[in-house]
Amino acid sequence: MSAARKAERAGVSEAHRIVVKVGSSSLTTASGGLDADRVDALVDVLAKARSGGEREIVLVSSGAIAAGLAPLGLRRRPKDLARQQAAASVGQGLLMARYTASFARYGIRVGQVLLTSDDTSRRAHHRNASRTLDKLLAMGALPVVNENDTVATDEIRFGDNDRLAALVAHLVRADLLVLLSDVDGVYDGDPSKPGTSRIAQVREPADLAGIEIGSTGKAGVGTGGMVTKVEAARIAAAAGIPVVLTSAVHAADALAARDTGTYFHATGKRSADRLLWLQHASTPQGALTLDDGAVRAVVQRRTSLLPAGIAAVEGEFTAGDPVELRDSTGRAVARGLVNFDAKEIPQLIGRSTRELARELGPAYEREVVHRDDLVLLNP
Repeated sequence: MSAARKAERAGVSEAHRIVVKVGSSSLTTASGGLDADRVDALVDVLAKARSGGEREIVLVSSGAIAAGLAPLGLRRRPKDLARQQAAASVGQGLLMARYTASFARYGIRVGQVLLTSDDTSRRAHHRNASRTLDKLLAMGALPVVNENDTVATDEIRFGDNDRLAALVAHLVRADLLVLLSDVDGVYDGDPSKPGTSRIAQVREPADLAGIEIGSTGKAGVGTGGMVTKVEAARIAAAAGIPVVLTSAVHAADALAARDTGTYFHATGKRSADRLLWLQHASTPQGALTLDDGAVRAVVQRRTSLLPAGIAAVEGEFTAGDPVELRDSTGRAVARGLVNFDAKEIPQLIGRSTRELARELGPAYEREVVHRDDLVLLNP
């Protein structure tokens, strides 16, 4: 490879801590069930990349639901959540057993980390997830992360492991995210048709303007498609993390900074970890409508939301839940973690914290949403 080409992917060759995400279709057979050869091939690549101690790897692995299909006699991925959870319960153990045995060939220990979005947007849970991953890496183990499908509800699911991988990359302060699937990159058209070509570099979102991104994968055993992968790449790149999107068979080339797949250059800077989770992984459980003055204070001056600026409340939520903050037209301007239950807020609306403290006690002399627990939407 030319020096110029290597320089274009300097973010790969210089990366120390790398998050690698692999999709279900790259680990399983078309009928469901793990493909031991595929798993071993991936592990061979990751073990080699990790050898020498210069690189740390975090693996975000799909495949639990797909691995559980055949053992439960299911011909295809079920659509209902209950049967998905049953398949995940069976498949997650099989998946980890396979990884444990495969990495053991290289003397590498693995540690299972199962996450829900709720675990990572709440402050205390977020700290615990971060500490666990950091400690596993510090002790020489390789974390294997997956969504906790067996307990996640529709309201608190990531929905796909591509987005989970982007958020984990930010959580562990990764230098690089590699998204592996059955597709070898982003194309400027349908890759099955003649005349289309692979897009090697994406330096800014505008580089993909006008390009129709496919929504489904080939194998039909996962939840993501190219749309979710590109969105995950954008999330990571905007958080200062470069991304390589390619097929699992080209994993070694991707980690060696060779010209494979699509390379997304970092476009932004790192922000507070938990706020990225709050913006991209949380599902609002309700909404607070703000008056015009409160909207200006929250959006322009980046202040906390006080009771005096609230005009209305809707939804059923408890303290600590994510809620939308809306202007008078109903447009969502921010999202934050609320400090009061929904049933408490009506008595707070439009009143000062000093007045509330005198009448209801010192516990009410605080923000409804603190600025440290608040993220602006499309600022």
